[in-house]
Amino acid sequence: MSERTREAAATLAATDPAMAGLVERFGTVDLVARFRRRVPAIAGDPFVALLRSIVGQQLSTTSAEAIFGRFVALADDGMLTPVVVLAASDADLREVGLSGRKVEYVRDLAARVEDGRLDLRALRRQDDDEVVAAISAVRGLGRWSAELFLLFHLRRPDVFPAGDLVLRRGVRDLYGLELIPVEAEARERAERWHPERSLAALYLWELVSQSRPRR
Repeated sequence: MSERTREAAATLAATDPAMAGLVERFGTVDLVARFRRRVPAIAGDPFVALLRSIVGQQLSTTSAEAIFGRFVALADDGMLTPVVVLAASDADLREVGLSGRKVEYVRDLAARVEDGRLDLRALRRQDDDEVVAAISAVRGLGRWSAELFLLFHLRRPDVFPAGDLVLRRGVRDLYGLELIPVEAEARERAERWHPERSLAALYLWELVSQSRPRR
């Protein structure tokens, strides 16, 4: 665990006794590195990261990776760029396994990056709300996708993607709630973890991943 993560974990633990228990339980684990290994879409080129976010919607990780592998094969050099995506025919994109709706989504993303409506370089200089607004303007990408991009790709420290069902299960399990909280309630509860909500999210995902399956 890096010094920055240690300091963040200490700050997080001081915000909430329940979260302090998770910090004590998982404190020696570099959760950021672990999740970056689990989800390769969060590292590397930002266009590819957003592309993979679209491809992976409503699919298992295995299925998403298989489709994306075929997607990459459309590029002669294995580098997916907006130009490559826009040059591919609808038939090509459907053949790799994309639904008709996802074909529309990846074309919209590619077109916005290519013509500058979505300036990927500028995202690193923008605040969190500006990044969410810019990414959410792309068809098929909403707040949840944008917040995951903020957390994992841009490594912003205070992001809580409350639209994530597994994350809300973590909130339920942390506090022993009867029901999984709705998004608004989860966001409200997460306010107490400011300014380290990103790390709180990682601890909650880890909690669910190591817990007995529960509906």
